[in-house]
Amino acid sequence: MSNEKRRTWFITGVSSGLGQALAEKLLETGACVIGTFRNEVARAAFEAQAPGQSIGLLLDVTDEAEVHSSVLNAVTRTGGIDVLVNNAGFGLEGAIEEVTLDQVRQQFEVNVFGPIALIQAVLPYMRKRRTGHIVNITSMAGLTAFPSLGIYNASKYALEGLSEALAKEAAHLGIRVTIIEPGGVRTDWAGRSMVHASKTIDDYAQSAGVYRDGLAQRNGQQIGDPQKVAAAIITAVYSEEPPLHLLLGHDALHYVGQKLGALQAEIMKWAPLSSSTNF
Repeated sequence: MSNEKRRTWFITGVSSGLGQALAEKLLETGACVIGTFRNEVARAAFEAQAPGQSIGLLLDVTDEAEVHSSVLNAVTRTGGIDVLVNNAGFGLEGAIEEVTLDQVRQQFEVNVFGPIALIQAVLPYMRKRRTGHIVNITSMAGLTAFPSLGIYNASKYALEGLSEALAKEAAHLGIRVTIIEPGGVRTDWAGRSMVHASKTIDDYAQSAGVYRDGLAQRNGQQIGDPQKVAAAIITAVYSEEPPLHLLLGHDALHYVGQKLGALQAEIMKWAPLSSSTNF
């Protein structure tokens, strides 16, 4: 096994879904994996899975002090974090008018502020070593929006912008950034892990309502294989020139490609007006 594959990965949210698939795939390669959990039973089971190689930590990503202590714990136990994967997150379904501000705040606490706290916690160690890789799991929904997922879209768009800026800030320090943008993956994201608006408004039945029903119908039938998504992430990180953006899945390629084409066409259509505002 190459030294490259003995890197230490710190992955949030490995109790299920993509995080679990990624942790398992990495353990098979011999990598050291630090995985975070919300309950002790799951944490202990993970740590027993590959003693000395799998390290489980209890972590609430919305607790800044806990984030910093967990990163310090990980660095102390392993000597350093080579790859941070911000995977923990959840979906919020509901038209923008239907969701509560408390739900919006919680969405951003987990999907945006949690990753920011972890990035801020690992960067001092990566800067000191002049090496490191930060992987942020967003979604195709971080590049194109869907009705009934507006707040989720907003959280993922925020993480996209943050990641692009971080890549420019930290490249000269030897720190790389990759944004993973999967399409539909067969996990619990649209099922058990999804939070729903507490009310529905009839006027949105033909937009948010239609998409909401489609999400429910596709749950468990998504075309994305979490094992293959995990393998693709590892391939990208271990490549000589890792991508900044990595779309995964035919649906991601379709919807994001459609969005970019429409955006380019609109920009060109309105270019004369856009160019008319200078002194």
